[in-house]
Amino acid sequence: MSGRNNFFKVAALTGVAALALTACGDGGGNGDGGGDGEIYQIGITQIVSHPSLDAAREGFKSAFEEEGIEVEWDEQNAQGEQATASNIAGTFANDNKDLVLAIATPTAQAAAQAIQDKPIIFTAVTDPEEAGLVDSWDEPGGNVTGTSDMNPVKEQLELLKELDPDVKTVGIVYSSGEANSQVQVDLAKEAASELDLEIQEATVTNSSEVQQGLQSLDVDAVYVPTDNVVVSALETVIQYGEENQLPILAAEGDSVTRGAVATYGIDYEALGKQAGEMAIRVLRDGEDPATMAVEQQSELQLFINPEAAEAQGVDIPLEVRDRADVVVGEDVEAQDPAEAGDQ
Repeated sequence: MSGRNNFFKVAALTGVAALALTACGDGGGNGDGGGDGEIYQIGITQIVSHPSLDAAREGFKSAFEEEGIEVEWDEQNAQGEQATASNIAGTFANDNKDLVLAIATPTAQAAAQAIQDKPIIFTAVTDPEEAGLVDSWDEPGGNVTGTSDMNPVKEQLELLKELDPDVKTVGIVYSSGEANSQVQVDLAKEAASELDLEIQEATVTNSSEVQQGLQSLDVDAVYVPTDNVVVSALETVIQYGEENQLPILAAEGDSVTRGAVATYGIDYEALGKQAGEMAIRVLRDGEDPATMAVEQQSELQLFINPEAAEAQGVDIPLEVRDRADVVVGEDVEAQDPAEAGDQ
């Protein structure tokens, strides 16, 4: 069974070996191989700044810190521009990094096109096979592997129906340039047929078009996928929900802390750390990315934001409140969506 058809399939993590080996078989690039007192050269390319991707980046770095492995980090942000992501990838290829971390699908695709002779670990990529990054989830087959943030779209839409049984139409605004978003839209359409829901779509090319995309919809609720363009403009989506008194359902927990009503979501910091552990297995233990299955998280958390629900005219049922893992305003502080999007 393929990984993308079974969200809860998680590749088994292997432990990090105690003895340090050489980096990537050839002793690494600019670094000295990462042995005792040696330093790895790792480039990080991130498509845009928002809390989930930032958390994944910090989680990745924490894996090395916990192991006491020294790294010289080269952190770059494409600011949402694919051309910039390609330029960053080309620079990393010329710099001969020991390893590259690619955060989100567009930067992973750019890195994979530019770098074939060094390992690439991705994180926050929804469907790496559909994006052309790996041959398959179980056998990547090249120099690229990592951790996926494939979210349980059907379960999330079921949660929406639980929050508001009267919802019949769900709008999704997403970037036409993000393959990960199209995957989620397709999953939403598939689930909608079973849940008596209709999906309306609106595509955008940048964050300034999100408001126009929302205004083209005539829906009872909005679902925000893990789309980097839309999530970076989440304030606009939240405002739309409040003005029209309809629920905004997110695909990940950080968007709930920023003002969406609820989600079943993953922990992006933990996802990034998991990718970091994979990178250590490549660099220090000599594992081959070609045979390292893409990994996912098995444990999901139910996030709810009662204050956001009230602002959007939603009454969260008591049974949903009772089983929530994270309640914004109680377990975690609410974030200002505008400030979080500008980070």
